[in-house]
Amino acid sequence: MKKIIVPFFCAVLFSTPAIAQKTAAAKVEATKSQLTPQQVIDNYLTALGGKDKLEAVKTTITDNTLSVQGMEISMNTKKMGNKFKSVQTVMGQQMTQLFDGEKGYFDQMGTKNDIPADKIPELQKGKTIDALGYDAANFKTVTVEKLDGKDYNVLTSDHGKYYFDAATHLLYKSESKEGNATVKSYMTVDGIKFPAEIEAEGNGQKITIKTSKVVINSGVTEADFK
Repeated sequence: MKKIIVPFFCAVLFSTPAIAQKTAAAKVEATKSQLTPQQVIDNYLTALGGKDKLEAVKTTITDNTLSVQGMEISMNTKKMGNKFKSVQTVMGQQMTQLFDGEKGYFDQMGTKNDIPADKIPELQKGKTIDALGYDAANFKTVTVEKLDGKDYNVLTSDHGKYYFDAATHLLYKSESKEGNATVKSYMTVDGIKFPAEIEAEGNGQKITIKTSKVVINSGVTEADFK
């Protein structure tokens, strides 16, 4: 079976938004927004459920189904701050990725490799709720771009490009050198919105990620990341 690189790709998607953009996109008409980067981020956090409620989330367990390379992969991910453990199951085989806040590894089909050292600094910035990882200081301006007839407030920096729906304030799309991701829909759990379906592309793979369940502040301990 072809080696699957899903574990790290998923970690990139669900960790802090800090990867550099290097995608060739069609020229888009952009105008300067009257909003500041902090206002765009604050509106996003409010749309997700409110900053206080998001910060009260200390742990999550997420069940996903990934469609990639013609296969269905089940994935269970536990998070606590910048720590995470993701286990993917496909065709009876398990693949695990773990990050304990300082170091981590991939274990694919019995082959174990350390997470590359150059990826560690960004993973260390991770949050239980990814949206809390946005820092307005990284974005100098906000532009307004139109996609399929809808307006989006766009934050751009050396780390990437992020499109927020001007009407709902929710993140719709991100573009980066490691992959592009589009949030097709959201689900609400305990008053907090989480992506329900994501279409992603990166490292030559196209992936559809569907979330079936999110558990908040239950079932995760430090022992999970040993």
